[in-house]
Formats: sequence, structure tokens, C-alpha cells
Amino acid sequence: MKIIKSAYLFFASTLVCLFFAFPASAQQKYELNSDWFCANINEVKVGGAELSKPDFPVNQWMKATVPGTILTTLLDNKKVPDPFYGMNNELIKDIYHTGNAYYTYWFVKSFNQVAKGDEQIWLQFRGVNYKTEIYLNGKKVNAQVHEGMHLRQQYNITSLLAANGNNRLAVLVYPPDFPGNPNGGQGGDGTIAKGLTTQYTAGWDWIQPIRDRNTGIWDKVTIEKTKVVNLQNPHIVTLVPGKRSVDGLQQPAIIKASAELINTSFKPVTGTLLMTMAGKTSQIKVVLPANKNTEIQLPQLLLQNPKLWWPNGYGEQNLYPVKLQFITSTVSDEENLNVGVRQIETTFNTHTQSMETTINGQKIFIKGGNWIISDAMLRFSPERYDAEIRFHRDMNLNLIRIWGGAITERPEFYEACDKYGLLVFQDFWFSGDANGRWYDPLKKEDQWIRRKYPDNHQLVLTAAADQIKMIRNHASLAFWCGGNEITPPDDILLPLRDEILPKLDGTRTFIDFSNSDAMSVNTFGGNGDGPYGIQNPRTFWTNRTFPFNSEIGSVGVGDYESLKRFIPAANLIAPQYQGKVDSVWQYHKYIGYDQYIKPYGDVKNVQDFAQKAQLVNYNQYRALMEGFSAHMWDWYTGSIIWKTQNPWTALRGQMYDYYLDVNAALYGLKSGSEPLHIMLNPADSMITVVNNHFVSKRNLMVKAVAYDMAGKAHFLDQIFYEINPTTVKKCFSIKGAIEKLKQKDGLFIQLSLLDEKEQVLSENFYWLEDEDGTYRGLQRMDKTTLSIQPKVISKNKLEVKLTAPSNQPVAFFTRIALIDRQTNKRILPTFYSDNYVSIMPGTSKILSIDCNNVDLNNCEIEVYGWNVDRVSKAIF
Repeated sequence: MKIIKSAYLFFASTLVCLFFAFPASAQQKYELNSDWFCANINEVKVGGAELSKPDFPVNQWMKATVPGTILTTLLDNKKVPDPFYGMNNELIKDIYHTGNAYYTYWFVKSFNQVAKGDEQIWLQFRGVNYKTEIYLNGKKVNAQVHEGMHLRQQYNITSLLAANGNNRLAVLVYPPDFPGNPNGGQGGDGTIAKGLTTQYTAGWDWIQPIRDRNTGIWDKVTIEKTKVVNLQNPHIVTLVPGKRSVDGLQQPAIIKASAELINTSFKPVTGTLLMTMAGKTSQIKVVLPANKNTEIQLPQLLLQNPKLWWPNGYGEQNLYPVKLQFITSTVSDEENLNVGVRQIETTFNTHTQSMETTINGQKIFIKGGNWIISDAMLRFSPERYDAEIRFHRDMNLNLIRIWGGAITERPEFYEACDKYGLLVFQDFWFSGDANGRWYDPLKKEDQWIRRKYPDNHQLVLTAAADQIKMIRNHASLAFWCGGNEITPPDDILLPLRDEILPKLDGTRTFIDFSNSDAMSVNTFGGNGDGPYGIQNPRTFWTNRTFPFNSEIGSVGVGDYESLKRFIPAANLIAPQYQGKVDSVWQYHKYIGYDQYIKPYGDVKNVQDFAQKAQLVNYNQYRALMEGFSAHMWDWYTGSIIWKTQNPWTALRGQMYDYYLDVNAALYGLKSGSEPLHIMLNPADSMITVVNNHFVSKRNLMVKAVAYDMAGKAHFLDQIFYEINPTTVKKCFSIKGAIEKLKQKDGLFIQLSLLDEKEQVLSENFYWLEDEDGTYRGLQRMDKTTLSIQPKVISKNKLEVKLTAPSNQPVAFFTRIALIDRQTNKRILPTFYSDNYVSIMPGTSKILSIDCNNVDLNNCEIEVYGWNVDRVSKAIF
């Protein structure tokens, strides 16, 4: 779905109208995204009326990045160093110490636009942080200063346009009133939460402070042309009654639709609201009162044999183009959306004591990741969103939770989630840390005062209504949540839950806060989430935790190539077991791997550390999701990993780094989250199969083979099984064989799940420690040499066939990368069907590689592994 207009109509005068709304897309709509200039308020001696005159000279001003923050503009103009590299962030002045004027800026933009006939011209801001004054051609546009980061603006500027079309826009942007002391607390001293802005910018345990607190015109500025009636806030509801199958003929779905129609004229307007979907139409003729915003409900549309939208791993993500138009003698305005036909419901599972989700009548086991924000400096793009959500799809996840200390995610994020089948759990803007759940000596004010944050409660309700309308038509949006680990104050919570959401959405479950008992009954003590930090893989199978865990997980150090991108060479010092950690590593929030690295041998250098960290990453996240899946519907209805991405160069909680380079955690999680998956219980050596599909799987061969460190195969067993829908099947134990073979050097175990045609449906490969709990055998493994055969499939796709000799050991934990031949740097992002793979002696594995807008003639394939020397292979 395209950008949606929001809803609130306020006539500041007969000339200028303010709406908290935007269209999803519209006739003749364009962005003002280039040729902006800016200057600090202290450097400007005139006001907005003078600045917004077309002849006022600004060519000596600094070029501004819009959309973008002031820090982004300063970085783009080389006024500050890259705050994500090393400890450069310490070299940038913090707003708490400089005062707000240091980051208060004027932005100016010239553009050409006239209004012809009955055209109405609208100026739209999708996000400004934090307060805004707007001038156009010498006149004030907004009668009152706009406040609030999470609140859009729209103004009818028709009467303010210059007759010759040469227009000058001037925007004064103020930072948050309370930027907070970045004193090392979660959200600094907490006062950042007194306003409606991003709490993480004062610092958290996974990020250093963002010095300008995200001040700026951070989201799109657009101009739209309509006729007399402006169509905004379309609302599409899809009802899919009954329990549906993924394939075959479907019973009809019901489509409900409405839209707001703003009559900008001083007389009633007669016209027709028309919706077109799948070749069918729904329409209604209406008379719109003068100078009013009227919501119109269309007659229901019955969609025959609908192509349904399913979450990732359960079915296709079908989307229908939908067009809404208001027509008089001509089309006055129109909106275009992409709609997924699906119905999301929740029930309370009394056995697990947690929330259970159904899509189109089928229960879905939630495998999710926590998301902060795509970029901590708000440098968003559809391409980056698409890549990040694709990574989550590739990890076989089906949900992303948007953490409450950041933003309501952008429509482009939701478009990617619609495309790839990721359900979204959207928090509103509260956190237990800044908003007073816990006592914290680092906070400036006590819990009783912080519990009432933010100061302007009505602003929160206005912004919530606006953001609901912005994203409510997306198929991927599944849940609303009041806040991260705490509810909003009651005079926000109750109107939001009981009035605003039922009126403006009404189709999704609202959860008061992220770890409430309504989602997951907390009978274990603590906060209702975690544990955090590295766990012994056995604990995920044996230790029961919260039945729908909203946050669990920790590590995510990238490999050596990743570390080099943001850690200076002098600081590339490997952390030692229980030893000192370099200051740059600490600054980037390193979590110790300590005893989990040590079994692989003493760390030789940072390259060795990074490689061994990948072994820990892979095992950690595979075991996490396997342990939860093994207890599906018995202990658990879902789990959400903390966290799957980082908005800056942190050293924790990520499956790929800030630069979109993957680490082994992604592929461990990809394996453990497979919809149909074979796995080994590390506690009792029971082979188990989980089937998330809605149909039984018959005549499945479960096969187990062991390999010793020399590469010799030891057949263990193979048995046929049948597995029911959405169930877990315990097959057979190989404990005795493991104990017999493991001895002093450890052991490899390869599990395979095959169909009747002997096609592999799932494969899993484990490395087992020796009897002392170490990996001495791995440390003594002989080298092996792989044959590498690239094959181009299409312009941006290729396959790589890796073949291991029959007379050498397993090619263990092998990494492939697509690199630029001239620079020897990795092509980012690149999407691999699998990575960090192991190839058995005498066998081959084919990996597919997908990249965008890359000339493969200039690329090579790099391959290296635990016992495989680094080599590069030309593609052509």
C-alpha cells in the first residue's frame, strides 16, 4: 500500500487548512526531496516571512538532506565524523550540553507550482522532529507551532502559491524540548520521554546517544494536487470467515471500505465514491457538505474465490490492487492501495497460558524478531527496508515486533512486510525504562513522575489516531501494543484501547504492554521476558520460560570483515576469556562470549575470535528456535528474539550488521525456524520433527548419519514416519550411538528428512563436543579442499556448487561471499540460500546467490571455512 493520508481537519482560516493526514498515493503527487538548504538559527538574522520570499538569497547556506536529520546533513557536508565508526560519536557535540539552539535549524526549498481552475494544492509533511513553524511566500502556513515527531501534517496552500509559480518554502525545526542527559541510563536520565519523540536517542544498552536526538525533517515532504474534493484515509477491512486451506477453491471473502472526503469549497458537492478491486466495483452517490470532512462507508463487496494472504512459511502473500476514486464530472481525487485478503484473530490458549494467533482460521506458531529502527539517524529507503525484511523472511520468521522506544514504522516498511509475509507487532511510544516501571538512580525524576510521561497526553492520542490511519490497511499489521514493558497512563491507555482503536481499526488485537499476562502469563518471576545473554543450547529444550516470550536472545558479533568496517585497526583486539575488552568494543556494547568461545580453543587473534563467535552464533539461535518449536502448543505459542537487527554498529543482538552483511546467526536461525524441520534434542539425543504446515506429511524418511573428524561416515538409522499438521513428532533416540562414537574427539551428526522421491525436505548438521565438553577434535582437524563451480542463472542470480573430496574430512562451517574483483570488498546486501555450511566427503552442495544491480563480470566468489583455506573463484 502507498502512503495514506491521515484524518484530522482544522481550518486555521478560510485560506489555510491543516489535516493530520496524507493520501496513499494520488494524482500528480511528488516529493520535495532535493535542493534544500539550511542554516542554524543563530546564523539567521531574519524571520520566516522574509526567508520564504523567493528572492531571499540562500545559495551560501549549507545543502540540506531532506528527508533527514540535522546530524545527517552535517555528516553529508563533512562537518562531523561518522558517528558509527570507532568512537567518533564522542567528537560530536551533544544537544544536552550545547543547548537546543545548537540543533535548531531553518530549512528552505524553492519549487515551481501553480493551481489551475479548481485545483487544490496540498503541502504534506510525513514526519518532523520535534516542533515546526512553516512559511510560504512570505506568509505563515501553520497558525500554531506544530508539535510531535509521530504526527503528520497537511496544509491546503492553494491561496498562498505565487501567481508565476515560483514558490519559496521556509521551515523552522526545533529539537525536542527535553533532550535529556545522556548519562548512560536506558533513555539517559529519562526526560527524553517528556515529549513525543524517539527515546533511544538519549542512549540505551545497545546504542550510544544520537547527538541531535533525531531533530530534522526526517520523513517525506510532498506536494499533491487534487480537485475540489480530497479523498483521504481509505480504510479497507477484509473478512475471511471460517477455517481456510492454503490451496484450492475458496469461499467468498467480504470487503468493507470507507474513506474520508474533504469538500474544500463553500457549497455542497455531489459525486460518487467508487472502489475497484479484482475487476469488481462498489460505489455510492453522496452529497458532501461545504467545508467539511465526511466519512463515507461503501457497500460491502463480495470477493469470490479470493487469493488469500498468508504469513511467511504458511502460504503465498497475494495482494490485490485497490483503487478508490471520488468522481464528480471528473475524478477529483483517487487513492491506490495493495490489499492482502486475510483475517487475523487471537484466542487465549489455556494450556500454555498465552495468546494464540490464527490467520484465516488456522493457528500460527509465532517465530519473531524484535526490531528497533532501520537506521538510528533515520536514513530510510525502500531498498534498505526491502533488504532487511527479506533477511527476516529468509530466516523463516513470520513476525517482527516494533519496539516502543522508537517510531511507528513507515509505510515502506509495511509494504516490504506485506510482500514477504512478516506479521507486525507495533508498539506505541512508551518504555518501562524511561516511563517509570523500575526504580533507576540514573533517572532525573522518580517513578511517580515518569509514570505520567509524556507531558502532553492529548498529543499522544491525536498522534496515535493519525498513525493508526497511516498503516491500518496493511495485511502485515497484526497487533497493536500500548508500550514496551509498561502501559501508557490510563488517560491514554483507556481512550486508545476502548475508543480510538475500535473506531479507527477494530480488526486487530490490542495488548496493553509487551509482556503483559494477556499475551503471556508470567508464572516465572522477573519481567516476563528474557533470558538475555548466551545460554547453553540445552537450556532452550529443557528450561521452560514465558509461554509467548516477547524478548529472548542476545549476541551477534559479526565476522572479521564486518568488524573492520567500524572498528579502527588499532582496536581490533580480540576479547579474551574473562579478560579486558578494548574500549571501542565496549563503546559498541559488546556482550562477552567468554566461556562459550573457550571450548573451541584459545583465541589467537581477532580473526580467530570472530570465526569462533560465528560457531556460537549459529548454535545459539538454532537451538533457541528449535527448543521453542519442540514445545509448540505445549509450553509455547510463540517467541520473539531480542533482537534481529541493529540500527547502528553495535556488537550484540543482530543476524546481519548495520551494513547489511550477514553473520552465522542468520543461518542458524534460518535452520531452526524451518516450517518443516528435523532436529536433535541436545539434552537426550532424541531426533524430532516439527511440522508447521496445515496438512499431514506422509511417508517421510528420517535419517541419521554420524561423521568422525577424519570424515568417515557411520550410519545410525533411518525410519519412515507420518507427521500431523502443526505438530511435533518425537522419532527415535541416537544417544547410545553418540556416546559410543563421540569418545575423545567429538562427532558430527547429519540429519535428513526425505520424501518418497528421496528429495531432501530438511537437513540439519550438528557438531558435538568431546567427553570433556570441549572441541579438541575440531581443533585438530585436517584441511580439506573444495571444488568451486559458479554458474550464472540470470542477471543478478547465480549458483555455486561446492564439492568435497571423498578422501578428506568434512569441509566444516564454510562461508561464501560475493566480492568485488577490484576492491576485494563484499557486495552488500547479498542474499544466500544458505551459508556457513558443511559439506560431507564425496558430496556436493549447491548454494544460490541473489544480488541487485551488480555486474557479475566484476565479481568473484570467496570461499573459506574452519578447515578450508580462503580462496577466490572468478565467475566468468
